Amino acid sequence: MTEGPTDFDTEALRRWLSPHVEGLDGSLTLTKVGEGQSNPTFRLETSDGRRFALRAKPGPAATLLKSAHAIEREFRVMSALAGVGFPVPRMIVLCEDESVIGRAFFVMDYVEGRVFRDPALPTLTPDERGQLYLDIARTMAKLHSLDPASLGLEDFGRPAGYVRRNFERWLKQYRATETETIPDMEWLIEWLPEHLPQDERAAIIHGDLKIDNLICAPVAPQIAAVVDWEISTLGHPIADLAYTAMIWHVPPDLDGLAGQDLDALGIPGEDEFLATYLSTLVDLTGADVEIVGWDKQLAFNFFRAAAIVQGIKRRAIDGIASNPMAIREGRKIRPLAAWGRRIAEDGGVAA
Repeated sequence: MTEGPTDFDTEALRRWLSPHVEGLDGSLTLTKVGEGQSNPTFRLETSDGRRFALRAKPGPAATLLKSAHAIEREFRVMSALAGVGFPVPRMIVLCEDESVIGRAFFVMDYVEGRVFRDPALPTLTPDERGQLYLDIARTMAKLHSLDPASLGLEDFGRPAGYVRRNFERWLKQYRATETETIPDMEWLIEWLPEHLPQDERAAIIHGDLKIDNLICAPVAPQIAAVVDWEISTLGHPIADLAYTAMIWHVPPDLDGLAGQDLDALGIPGEDEFLATYLSTLVDLTGADVEIVGWDKQLAFNFFRAAAIVQGIKRRAIDGIASNPMAIREGRKIRPLAAWGRRIAEDGGVAA
């Protein structure tokens, strides 16, 4: 069974929201938006034509993995980031009382814009593609340049030992949702603990910054909002960067760019993307950061991505997936694990 807006009591929602949204006197309409596989997002429309976005946990708390679907953390980090002009929606209100609509949720501004699924951006011109990808690099650098303590986020995570701790966390989640034995995943599970990066740098990280978690401005090729902050934390900025860069290492059937003519598309290669990120970081902080162990960061993120997709597949099997395409998404686990192993064995060469 997949979720839809009929799961929610919109009148109960309207009554609860009334003190927080001025003039909320008429009926509400909820429409599922996006293809997210975790916390579902809905467009909330009022009878007078105003639009908001509602983001909720996917189901009753008892069915969810511990620490997963952290609505409260999303609300907190986006509230902090909005305060310093980082491109996120403005937060309105968080509801942790699951009796209102059956799960925790928050309401935020509805950001008008475009969401792209295909990283090749077929509807844009080559110049627009290049501008958008470099804006992603600059946006990541801006995020990683922010001081967590100045935003009240000094306790948002444990920065020391992020990569190892994250590996252990996703290994635990993977085992909890495992549906079959995947040899390449088992190989990565054995290999990674001895090869994880030792760098202890830390920053606010998104954790899932990919093309379909960005809202592009309606006309200009620039980011209007970064969304889906469910697994954000304090952690290793280069690990965050490597997750985004996986698209240059996998083919289109895994939502990647490998094998495509990037020059003809106008899309920068991985080297230019990384150089833009690093130069922006220098401009913002003065810090001249060196990227070391890139192949290990990539292999770690392929393992992590496969573990995330395994959770999506498990929710689909259990009937609590937030998107009907979850079973198809689950087919990516084996190839993601295979690419992670290949990068680990080849030292980062995945062409």
